[in-house]
Amino acid sequence: MATATAPVAPGAPVVYQLKVVLRGVSPMIWRRLLVRSDSTIADLHATLQLALGWSDEHLHRFVIHGKDYGISRIGGLGFSDDPHRVQLADLGVRLRERFLYEYDFGDGWQHDLRVEAIQDADPRRRYPVCVGGRRAVPPEDCGGPWTFQELRQRHHPVLIARRLAELLGAALDATQPYRWRVIVDEHRDELTDLLRWARAERFDRRQVNQRLRQAPFGTPAARSRLR
Repeated sequence: MATATAPVAPGAPVVYQLKVVLRGVSPMIWRRLLVRSDSTIADLHATLQLALGWSDEHLHRFVIHGKDYGISRIGGLGFSDDPHRVQLADLGVRLRERFLYEYDFGDGWQHDLRVEAIQDADPRRRYPVCVGGRRAVPPEDCGGPWTFQELRQRHHPVLIARRLAELLGAALDATQPYRWRVIVDEHRDELTDLLRWARAERFDRRQVNQRLRQAPFGTPAARSRLR
């Protein structure tokens, strides 16, 4: 494994091992990613959206060495550098260094990205790749970390199971044929909400990597894929 100062072949890309942690949420929501140094800022944004499970419906920015980077959008932030040209290697990030990724300035989802390792790229491996993680990100537009914590307390797994059991019992009432259809129609929104919260602890690394493999990073399609 190469360190931040270890010599590598001239011009050869290295791989950053990044641990991504969502601030202000407990238990911790995190991902561990391997990303090539010749990935662009736009590529890294797309990687984070896919790996974390956000929808890319809101504005974002990176703050690296005190400077903002990101993809400009009409009516949103503007950035002085072209995110499709600035590569991670250009930023001089070092081993154990941290930088910020912020998504949705209304809810204020802030992510710490820490460089855990810098290693040679494996020519047999496709990057980016997710090698670890826990828990799903909060629902979009739920109000931010504090509101999410309160909502999660109100949707404790025991309470979810109890309510689902009540609805299931009513739906399977043998005295009223096809009662389940009425229950589903009357409580569709509630059932959708309950099932979403029931999956709040779920993280599927294989599914994340399938999405990453399908994303054409560095191509024009990638630059519009998440919009």
